[in-house]
Amino acid sequence: MYAAISGKAAQKGGSRFREKTVRLNYFTSAQFGLQALSKRRIKIARLTELNDPFEFLAADLSDKNSRTLLRQTRATLSETKGILCFSRVWNNPVLWGHYADKHHGVALGFEVPSTHAHPIAYVSSRLSWPAVIDGAFVCRLLFTKFSHWSYEDEYRVYVDLDSQEGGLYFADFSETLALRRVIVGCESALTRADIREALGGHSDIDVFKARPAFKSFRIVRNRDESLWA
Repeated sequence: MYAAISGKAAQKGGSRFREKTVRLNYFTSAQFGLQALSKRRIKIARLTELNDPFEFLAADLSDKNSRTLLRQTRATLSETKGILCFSRVWNNPVLWGHYADKHHGVALGFEVPSTHAHPIAYVSSRLSWPAVIDGAFVCRLLFTKFSHWSYEDEYRVYVDLDSQEGGLYFADFSETLALRRVIVGCESALTRADIREALGGHSDIDVFKARPAFKSFRIVRNRDESLWA
């Protein structure tokens, strides 16, 4: 019912997935960004750990039984499934402020099969219950958020919880989670050497420093390479 990133999926469908992909951005701090690059993986979020208390609860919950049902379902899903959270854009300064340590972090750009990545539907009112609670309704709950979150332009990949370390779960880089770009925040102290060391021998990644735009409220690529050590 839901697409999941895995090594097997990459091996079986790599050539097919490359035909239609989407570029997505993963924001994080400098510390965790370097760890992600060196270990070739990113952290998977669980439904019960996200920063929105309405996750998976976008439906009308005025009925107590409905509340109980969805909360129990969310808890059950969180035991075996997780979410990779991305944004379609990297030039929104609010995203850098909220998710990349106030512009001191990084944005990792990935190429992901469009069949795996689900755009969030932003709504202004709670969802009505369907006549039948089926997989389609569960999917809708997974990928629906309040409209005030729309600045995130979020895409999600629903994954299995396989690789655990210290109570956390990770998704490995692969053909279906292909790193293509590293953007260093405009306030970050990270150097080219820091990124190069974390990437190891992977020199085909586009790496650059960001800066605030001069004529708009956007974050843009700093074309003056001499300003970044």
